[in-house]
Amino acid sequence: MERIKIGISSCLLGNPVRYDGGHKLDHFLRDTLGQYVDYVPVCPEVECGMSVPREAMRLEGKPEAPRLMTRSTREDKTDMMMTWARKRVAQLEAEDLCGFIFKSDSPSSGMERVKVYDEKGMPAKTGIGIFARIFMEKFSLLPVEEEGRLHDAALRENFIERIFTLRRWREIRSMKSGRGALVDFHTRHKYLLLSHSTKHYQAMGKLVAGQKTMSLQELRSQYEAWLMEALKLKTTPKKNVNVLQHMMGYFKEQLSADEKKELLEILDHYQKGLVPLIVPVTLIGHYVRKYDQPYLKQQTYVNPHPLELQLRNHV
Repeated sequence: MERIKIGISSCLLGNPVRYDGGHKLDHFLRDTLGQYVDYVPVCPEVECGMSVPREAMRLEGKPEAPRLMTRSTREDKTDMMMTWARKRVAQLEAEDLCGFIFKSDSPSSGMERVKVYDEKGMPAKTGIGIFARIFMEKFSLLPVEEEGRLHDAALRENFIERIFTLRRWREIRSMKSGRGALVDFHTRHKYLLLSHSTKHYQAMGKLVAGQKTMSLQELRSQYEAWLMEALKLKTTPKKNVNVLQHMMGYFKEQLSADEKKELLEILDHYQKGLVPLIVPVTLIGHYVRKYDQPYLKQQTYVNPHPLELQLRNHV
């Protein structure tokens, strides 16, 4: 797989571009995830022509259409920012991004709950950064997150799973193969999809199997929309246990009584929050190899992202 290209707020990589000349380096993003992705850094303020350091700014007015104002001199920077943002988003279309990581709380880049001040100077966390809004409207299917939310282990796992899956999907789309490659992708991602949404998996299966009248381009576009929609839904211990039990069914007749007992105990411990997901998945993977299950060997659910990221190690 080619390295994944991700957009990111420049300050999160340690670049000194913030209003006070500082940065907001995130070590996990730069040093750990950065081993597997190529970042495309973006600083809206600097790139649209503002200096470092610069006067602090905030959003004011209506949450759905706020103005970007400097705090002391009361300069309105909205049009300047929006004109630049539209041009930058058009340029980013050529980058083939698989996602974007925004700086939380930023009046330009926050993706949610950004403070918007009313006419009395009272803040409400109801806004979206100006650049972030334009970006998300343009790339509505792309995985996006904020660095603050990525400190949550479950949200981190979900976001990174989505960008790796989208990269695999992009590789399929770039191939000049027909519907067979789409069927193969859907087959390999069966259990990954089921861990998010049975409803989506079934609908996507019907789409792949039954839409002979659709053009390949239409079929791929619809499939991609449902793929991203499905993976955005959170997994749960209940969903994961259901998937692991389905996988266990492929070799349960080959398991010894002790092996079966151990596996069921570990599934129970996982569902009760006593051990992380990596424990039953590792054991299932062991039996997949031991009892040579070729169908399960190709399932991305067992290894959807690099083990070194330790995304399934949380309880």
